[in-house]
Amino acid sequence: MSKKDDTSQTWGGRFSEPTDSFVQRFTASVSFDQRMAAEDIAGSLAHARMLASVGVLSTDELSAIESGLETVGAEIEAGEFAWSVELEDVHMNIEARLTALIGDAGKKLHTGRSRNDQVATDIRLYLRGAIDALCAELTRLQQGLVALARAEADTIMPGFTHLQTAQPVSFGHHLLAWNEMLERDYGRLQDCRARMNLSPLGAAALAGTSYPIDRAQTAAALGFDAPTENSLDSVSDRDFAIEFVGAGALIMTHLSRMSEELVLWTSAQFDFVELPDRFCTGSSIMPQKKNPDVPELVRGKTGRVNGHLVSLLSLMKSQPLAYNKDNQEDKEPLFDTVDTLGDCLRAFADMVPAIRPRRDTMREAARRGFSTATDLADYLVRKGIPFRDAHEIVGSAVAHGVEQGLDLAELSLETLQGFSEEIAGDVFEVLTLEGSVAARNHIGGTAPNQVRQAADRAAARLADREQT
Repeated sequence: MSKKDDTSQTWGGRFSEPTDSFVQRFTASVSFDQRMAAEDIAGSLAHARMLASVGVLSTDELSAIESGLETVGAEIEAGEFAWSVELEDVHMNIEARLTALIGDAGKKLHTGRSRNDQVATDIRLYLRGAIDALCAELTRLQQGLVALARAEADTIMPGFTHLQTAQPVSFGHHLLAWNEMLERDYGRLQDCRARMNLSPLGAAALAGTSYPIDRAQTAAALGFDAPTENSLDSVSDRDFAIEFVGAGALIMTHLSRMSEELVLWTSAQFDFVELPDRFCTGSSIMPQKKNPDVPELVRGKTGRVNGHLVSLLSLMKSQPLAYNKDNQEDKEPLFDTVDTLGDCLRAFADMVPAIRPRRDTMREAARRGFSTATDLADYLVRKGIPFRDAHEIVGSAVAHGVEQGLDLAELSLETLQGFSEEIAGDVFEVLTLEGSVAARNHIGGTAPNQVRQAADRAAARLADREQT
């Protein structure tokens, strides 16, 4: 029997001809999954040490594997590793180089595992580290927000509904609303991390292995809470990736909402805040322009992450158990989501503390638009007038103000008393902006002292987070 052509593949024994060169490129993933090299080496070390502890590898073989993997890791870190499309993926590239370095011991490393459980393990290890890094950036952004919110607790701005002036609020209160969104985002990432932190290593191709492996040992060595329970699910599950990208889409949605407000607030029409020049760009034709490119781009990148979520959901929706090649398509959306989130959170964490509020402009905007109308209605209710009647009285007063071009606080007492005889001289205490915000003096309200207390509680939570 003649020797068949060398396919250069670690699985080539079954095949009688080499893979078509286009198919090789089409099916290879090494161009993007090589970013999991450190995780792949960590998983291989844990697997090898477990194999040695159960007697599958000798002490000398383990020592050779450990030394060889250390060399491979150093080559990759130094940028000296020669990645090969012919070897398909990060796993086979590392194994081939290991075998070239240490010989037959390298060929024994794959005993008792498959690329199916290997990649499932690598992705979880990679994503776990990515979540930790993203949570650190999220925390940094929140710290900047909370500090700015506390400093601006007394700064008054108009609060909006339907993008129409509604009631005056503290600028610090508005910033803490942003922080509440991010606090939920942090919790979702932590939940995703906890559910993901189970080890699929040892599930092998789909059914487990006949070797006397110790999955609890490898799980503990890699920092997992426990091994996964079912080998079929272990190799085919990508729920954790979908959950992460879903959490990422929500983070981006929140950053996009913040971005939209910053774009509005920096416009000449609002002029509520100024962003430092280093976060803006100019125009190639209009010399006066200062464009808020960072928030605009973050707003745009939200669609990118939303698309990745749909991509992963579509990827998994029709797959039978267990592993299918389709799952190779999970990595690029996942990796790009990690990169996009990291960049956007970093940009915001750097930019937010440098926001410069234009306090006088915000206060003047809050003074317009009858933002204290609800306070006048509440004043009448305290005088014994039913709320619906008070609502109608104030509506009539507002209509008169619109006609005269005057805010409620600018109407004379005589004019106001024409709408209700219950109105007295003390009404102007509730028609001031400061009186309006101070009146919302309860937890969750916009009174400045409540804003400062809320900022202190938020800062304490963030400090506790960093200590755990």
